[in-house]
Amino acid sequence: MGHASNQAGPAPVAGRPRLSGLLPGPAPPALRTGPHPCAPAQGRPRAEAMRVLVRRCCGYLPASGGAGRRLGPHWRAVAGLGWCPSGEDGRGARVREKPPWRVLFFGTDRFAREALRALHAARENKEEELIEKLEVVTVPSPSPKGLPVKQYAVQSQLPVYEWPDVGSGEYDVGVVASFGRLLSEALILKFPYGILNVHPSCLPRWRGPAPIIHTVLHGDTVTGVTIMQIRPKRFDVGPILKQETVPVPPKSTAKELEAVLSRLGANMLISVLKNLPASLNSGRQQPTEGVTHAPKISAGTSCIKWEEQTSEQIFRLYRAIGNIIPLQTLWMDNTIKLLDLVEVNSSVLTDPKLTGQAVTPGSVIYHKHSQILLVCCKNGWIGVQSVMLKKTLTATDFYNGYLHPWYQKNSQAQPSQCRFQTLRLPTKQQKKKIVAMQQCIK
Repeated sequence: MGHASNQAGPAPVAGRPRLSGLLPGPAPPALRTGPHPCAPAQGRPRAEAMRVLVRRCCGYLPASGGAGRRLGPHWRAVAGLGWCPSGEDGRGARVREKPPWRVLFFGTDRFAREALRALHAARENKEEELIEKLEVVTVPSPSPKGLPVKQYAVQSQLPVYEWPDVGSGEYDVGVVASFGRLLSEALILKFPYGILNVHPSCLPRWRGPAPIIHTVLHGDTVTGVTIMQIRPKRFDVGPILKQETVPVPPKSTAKELEAVLSRLGANMLISVLKNLPASLNSGRQQPTEGVTHAPKISAGTSCIKWEEQTSEQIFRLYRAIGNIIPLQTLWMDNTIKLLDLVEVNSSVLTDPKLTGQAVTPGSVIYHKHSQILLVCCKNGWIGVQSVMLKKTLTATDFYNGYLHPWYQKNSQAQPSQCRFQTLRLPTKQQKKKIVAMQQCIK
C-alpha cells in the first residue's frame, strides 16, 4: 500500500465498503463534493492519501471546509487504522456518543489533584453515570510518596502509571492538568474525543507551565481557567471549549490563587464532560492577540535587585514565588534569604529616626518598636520579619547578632554603608530552572 497500483485489490468484506469508498456516518461538509481525500487519483500514493485523511480526521476541517468545526468521533476514529465500522474507533472498540466516559488523567500537583478529585467523585456517583473508568498517569518524583496526584490516586485505589508508561487500556477522552510534558500526536489520536487540558489562565494569556506565578508576578487583576483541547508539539495552543474569569484577590499569593482556580477548573471540567460532544463542536480558536508566555522561573528570579525593583515589584515577587524559593540577597559577602516580608506601616515611615538618615537602595535599618528590618528599595521600603543566615533568625536576632556588632565596629559608618547587595548568581546556577509552583507544592 506504499504506492498506487493498477491491479485490483481483494474483494471487499460483505457489508464493508472499500477504504476508497464510503466512510462511516454522514460525511462532513468539507468532503461531500469532489474526490475522496483517500482516492489514489492522479498518481497520488495511497500512503500520502492516508496521511491526508488522518490530517482531516484528527482535529479540524481545513479552511475550505469550514474552519474550526470539529469532526465527529467516528471520523476521528478513522485516523487510527484507516477504515472502521460506524461507531467504532480504529482498534475495533465502539466509540461512545454519550456518558459514561472512560477517562485517562494526566497530572502532578495540587491544582491537578483537585481536578482528579472531581473526576473520582463523579465516578463514585452511580446515579449520574458520568465517569465509568478512571486511570491516572503522573511523573516520577524524588519523594517516596510521589506528587499530590499520585498520593491521591493511590489513596483512592485508582490505577496509576508513571510517565512515559500510559497503560494499554481503552479510553474515550484524556484529561491533562499541570502535567508539564508534551503529548505526541500518536497518543492524542488514541482518544476518540481527544485530550482536554485544564489550564489556570485566560488563554492565550500565560501559555506555559507557570501561569499562576506570572499572574501574581505581573499584578494581573483578572484571571481565570480555560478548558481547551490539546494539540501536539506545542503547549496551550488548542481550541477553547470553556473559559471563565475571576478577579484576583488583592495581595493574594500564588498558593492562595491556585486554591481558587483549582476548584473553578474542577467544576468547569465536569461541566464540559457532561456535554462533551456539544462542547467539542462549539470550540473556538484562541485569539492571535494578547498572547503571553509563562515559563518556569529560574533561581536568578529570586535575587532581589534593590536598585531596580520597587517595593510593589518586590512584594509581587514574594507573593508569586516565596513559598517555593525564598527571596535572596547578599549581606557582607554571605547569601541571606528573606523569609517573611511585610508592608511597612505609614507611621514607621514618618519616624524621624528613619527620615533623617541618608540611605541608598539596600540599606538595612532595624526598627525596634515594630521589631522588623527595614530595607530601602528603588522607591520606598519593605519590612522583613525573619531571615535565614546559616539558620533562621528573627529581625531582632539578626540585629543583635549582626547589625549591632557591625555598627559597634564601624561607629563612624553611615546607614548607607550597612546594606544588602544584589546577589549575582553564577550564570549556570542563575539559569537553573525551578519547577513551576504547581509541581513543587506537595
